[in-house]
Amino acid sequence: MDILRCHISAVRLFHGAGTGRRSCSTRRFNVRASLPFPQQNAKYYKELEAAVDVVQNACRLCVDVKASLFSTEGNVLEKNDQTPVTVADFGVQALISLELNKLFPSIPLVAEEDSAFLRSRNLADPVLDAVTAKASSYCKPLTQDDVLTAIDRGGKDAFVFGSKPATYWVLDPIDGTRGFLKGSKALYVVGLALVVEGEIVIGVMGCPNWQEDLSEKSSKEVKENSDALPRSGTIMIAHLGCGTWTKRLNSNPKSSAWTRCFVDGFDIVHKACFCIPESQTWESLPLSSLFSATNNVKDVGSKEILLLATCCGSLCKYLMVASGRASVFIQRAKEKTIIKAWDHAVGMICVHEAGGKANNIKR
Repeated sequence: MDILRCHISAVRLFHGAGTGRRSCSTRRFNVRASLPFPQQNAKYYKELEAAVDVVQNACRLCVDVKASLFSTEGNVLEKNDQTPVTVADFGVQALISLELNKLFPSIPLVAEEDSAFLRSRNLADPVLDAVTAKASSYCKPLTQDDVLTAIDRGGKDAFVFGSKPATYWVLDPIDGTRGFLKGSKALYVVGLALVVEGEIVIGVMGCPNWQEDLSEKSSKEVKENSDALPRSGTIMIAHLGCGTWTKRLNSNPKSSAWTRCFVDGFDIVHKACFCIPESQTWESLPLSSLFSATNNVKDVGSKEILLLATCCGSLCKYLMVASGRASVFIQRAKEKTIIKAWDHAVGMICVHEAGGKANNIKR
């Protein structure tokens, strides 16, 4: 997959300026089903069903590990590049690798982690415990070797692509590990996509800390879902040609509806909501010469843009854009910085199927 050096997730492709800072509720509709579109309309229906199940299960693993994060020694690790990594990070990759390999053994996995760090520190046991608690039934109990091999199935040396485009999964086990470590309100995402012949065809993002926005729901919808507490966590799916959809994470399929997502409708810069990486400032971007940034949603001047505070990682920004909460995500490439495919693949299809666009801008 091509290396992505700069991304802008833009507003929905239609004419006419918006009148407020929210997308219209009349453009949303709900479907109660396993997936929100017929199987005959979706070529990769079975793969998407499986991806939804494994990402939801991986999110449960994250929540459980995080609950013990500050009380159990050894759950927080750190890689050589100073990025915080958790048992959940390795556990999610092992869990998803095991499940996908069982269902689709011929499709390889491209993922972020490998087991070298765990092996060098003898830290496989807590990962094994986390995975065993969430893995589906196997003929025999999982071992350390099973888990480490599953992690390495997605590692950098696991698969060599030939000259022809391949079919493969792309996984970011936890995008926003800093958000995972910061607390209950910081966002992090489990992201999984399927690439076929160079094209991203399905994507699933699970965000356990996503807070549901009830402002656009009818009183009937709020009442119907009042028993599903707490009101946090979302799963977003996209299938090529079938749109982008969300529902509450780990909700009961019989009582929870899929909601169709659209990016917002603003085509005037100062009416749009922007988000950028935590490592960058608004002043470092070209638009700063024309507009200053503010975080005050109630007082945005004509020469200002609203800059949303989002944490952490790239995928939660794509989630914000695809759901209509943010209008634009800008990431400016740094010199000698390589942006990996797993940081963007699932986010790109979710934004695209929601009516948005991802561009690679070269200057």
